[in-house]
Amino acid sequence: MTRKFFVGGNWKMNGDKKSLGELIQTMNAGKVDPNVEVVCGAPSIYLDFARSKLDAKFGVAAQNCYKVAKGAFTGEISPAMIKDCGVNWVILGHSERRHVFGESDELIGQKTAHALENGLGVIACIGEKLDEREGGITEKVVFAQTKVIADNVKDWSKVVLAYEPVWAIGTGKTATPQQAQEVHEKLREWLKTNVSEAVANSVRIIYGGSVTGGTCKELASQKDVDGFLVGGASLKPEFIDIINAKA
Repeated sequence: MTRKFFVGGNWKMNGDKKSLGELIQTMNAGKVDPNVEVVCGAPSIYLDFARSKLDAKFGVAAQNCYKVAKGAFTGEISPAMIKDCGVNWVILGHSERRHVFGESDELIGQKTAHALENGLGVIACIGEKLDEREGGITEKVVFAQTKVIADNVKDWSKVVLAYEPVWAIGTGKTATPQQAQEVHEKLREWLKTNVSEAVANSVRIIYGGSVTGGTCKELASQKDVDGFLVGGASLKPEFIDIINAKA
């Protein structure tokens, strides 16, 4: 089964209308591989702006959302609001949400269920910290995170799983292509055992963690790496090179 290569750009809390407008112009004018699904994660205040300016061939994602449709939740946004802006994706469980803002596995699971029920695609993030990798519990950590997500998914066609070793995010350290492939392969085996073989074969498992124009080609050549979630490099023209990593 061929899985369509998926490249997400997570802009995080960066940019303004001027710089993002220029980035969007670069992307719209760039020559991108038509066999790649591309989604840009914009700050919530710029979702409307990004969706109205980006070419229709690019998707847009919110970087987070809450677990209910509306109510007295100051500062939060709901999947219904995201969809109302013409946006069809949300990133959930990013390590910065987990470790900077203290979001629990349970909350991320509830958000995942609610986003999917409301028709959003979910880029669900998992990954171990440096002490966990050094302690030899990478699998234990990522399987536990994946289980909470899996327990909240009915339709896997709307889910992309993003493996992001926390020690490689924004540090300039990238997992070697072999390290990435090893975890992706184990995640696929976990899905086969705990969900189904069909889901394991069809769900896209993408890699995040200091992906650049220089590291993307070798990572993309790994059998179980189905794309990337790109941080800092998604704000630069090299994002086009990353999108075209398989070309």
